[in-house]
Amino acid sequence: MIPYGRQSIAEADIAAVVAVLRGDFLTQGPMIEAFERAFAARVGAKYAVAVNSATAALHLALRVAGVGRGDRVVTSPITFLASANCAAYVGATPDFSDIDPVSYTLDPVALEANWRPDTRAVVAVDYAGQACAMPEIARIARARGAVVIEDACHAVGGAFHAGESGPSFKIGGHPWADLTVFSFHPVKTMTTGEGGMLVTDRADWADFARTLRSHGIVRDPAEFETPSDDEILGEKGPWFYEMQELGWNYRLTDLQCALGLSQLGRLDGFLARRREIVAAYNTAFAHLDWLVTPGLRDVRDRGTTSWHLYSAQIDFDRLGRTRPQVMAELRAAGIGTQVLYIPVHLQPWYRRSFGYAPGKCPVAEAFYTRTLSLPLFPTMSNEDVARVIAHVEALDLVAIS
Repeated sequence: MIPYGRQSIAEADIAAVVAVLRGDFLTQGPMIEAFERAFAARVGAKYAVAVNSATAALHLALRVAGVGRGDRVVTSPITFLASANCAAYVGATPDFSDIDPVSYTLDPVALEANWRPDTRAVVAVDYAGQACAMPEIARIARARGAVVIEDACHAVGGAFHAGESGPSFKIGGHPWADLTVFSFHPVKTMTTGEGGMLVTDRADWADFARTLRSHGIVRDPAEFETPSDDEILGEKGPWFYEMQELGWNYRLTDLQCALGLSQLGRLDGFLARRREIVAAYNTAFAHLDWLVTPGLRDVRDRGTTSWHLYSAQIDFDRLGRTRPQVMAELRAAGIGTQVLYIPVHLQPWYRRSFGYAPGKCPVAEAFYTRTLSLPLFPTMSNEDVARVIAHVEALDLVAIS
């Protein structure tokens, strides 16, 4: 079976983890800071904060930016639940704006047209690895006093172009996002098993995120709030700590950071192979009038998009099969597929809690009815790619009566 996604683990990755197992620290040790420094350097950010999931990173991003009750957070409906749920975690109202019909990322025109006065943050999702129109989104949000969070969970290692004659900018290191979040889930571009990273150029936000990821605990004596003459806690020895904020256990382990460091060294190879596979698919499927290959926000992004997913748009009516039938037929041939994603605003909790209903984001809703993600991961062989292509091409057209 060729799955729709799969991690790539090499002997060097295993050796990196084993070295930590043989060392003194399994968690809260030196590998965490080493991974953070290396990742920040890779994406061009000043600060990186490693956490145990991208969901945690999204939660912390809103928390450190001061978003909370009475605020509205707008994101794309074509994303994983966490992109919206993070708003609910801080007591804000999650809301949704429609997607661009070509890139499937947040549409700046729709965002501006549907802006509400209480909108305090935008979570812009780099769907399938392609960057959003970040300069336009930042212009809209910042003119209205809102913070910009780039959900780059699909886009580790990616870049984008800022204008017709503009240079390429690394995702995580450009000036149009205040905070950027990455995921290291096994099917993403690189992995730590589970894990995520928050990056920003603001030292105060990074420091606050580090405090919150470990229960809100402060251990630096220079930052203690308890006075020395406190009846009970005045004595402050080497054991002493203070919980100054309500935080969480969002820590990443040294084991995971060792794997992340090793994978970071392989990232360029991962990205190159993903782009090769996408190019092969696009060429092979160009003649199929019932399948639309993924579009690009900017044609120059062809060599910079990290391509986490290959999301084709299929006219199932024209093909003469339902989506479950197509998926079952491909699975019988040993090819796994997936549907990514169910529009978040149509999930029962969002309908029940906020009254969202079909018609709110018509482009996203139409996208969902036609999307199907085909296998895409760097360890796919040329034979695997050819097999996927052959079986997709073999789906017979059935005339519509």
